[in-house]
Amino acid sequence: MTGIDDLPPLRDVIRSHGLDARKGLGQHFLLDLNLTSRIARLAGDLTRCDVLEVGPGPGGLTRGLLASGARRVVAVEKDSRCLAVLAEIQAVSDGRLEVVEGDALTFDDVGSLARGARVVANLPYNVGTPLLFRWLDRLDHFASLTLMFQREVAERIVARPGDKAYGRLAVMCGWAADCHIVMDLPARAFTPPPKVASAVVHLTPRTEKRGQADPATLSRVVAAAFNQRRKMLRQSLKSLGGDPLAMLATADIDPTRRAETLAIEEFAALARAYEADAA
Repeated sequence: MTGIDDLPPLRDVIRSHGLDARKGLGQHFLLDLNLTSRIARLAGDLTRCDVLEVGPGPGGLTRGLLASGARRVVAVEKDSRCLAVLAEIQAVSDGRLEVVEGDALTFDDVGSLARGARVVANLPYNVGTPLLFRWLDRLDHFASLTLMFQREVAERIVARPGDKAYGRLAVMCGWAADCHIVMDLPARAFTPPPKVASAVVHLTPRTEKRGQADPATLSRVVAAAFNQRRKMLRQSLKSLGGDPLAMLATADIDPTRRAETLAIEEFAALARAYEADAA
């Protein structure tokens, strides 16, 4: 009986199906099954949860997820050329693989996946950050996110106050989740090789956020603070309206500080102060 391990090498699959990675879809295929299996293992125990994969392409990571014992994999693929390849994997998946043709930015992941699902994906470069923000808004539905980004984006996710990469992405991710880079991949690992290295980030939702705050308000305050990151907060926060000095005083933050120096908890305090000032 044919199984996952009996499928042909990915390079042969790509050649036989005429799959060339398309720049417009942000595609860079990871063909080393040892690497895709390692990424699947980094996601944790998959045997008792649903797994969402975005942009499976020729299915290298899909194979790794199934081989790791994932109870159910929902693979969302926008490129119709890849559907025939994924159907071949589906045929030997014992009913554990569901392939959805569509755009992950509009896919109803909460309605389609059981609570406690894990997201594991080699994200297309052109939609990685928008997808991450989408999942942050519904993070309580997921047990973890294990996502591959360009190395630069990964560094922005895990950055700390004072780091050059510290900004809105680090604050919003760090407020809601514990974030760690768990794997680095050089450009040569992909076909075709991108111009930059990549990294896998593992995000685990926090049981308690880093400071009480409304997510939408926090996002607005953080965006205003970093929009003019070289300026002091008393100036950069003017775009919110109201009195930034009063807001900063309520949050007990020196108005001459810059956004890059604030801890996540201080941004949460600013968000609460902004809401209080607007009430």
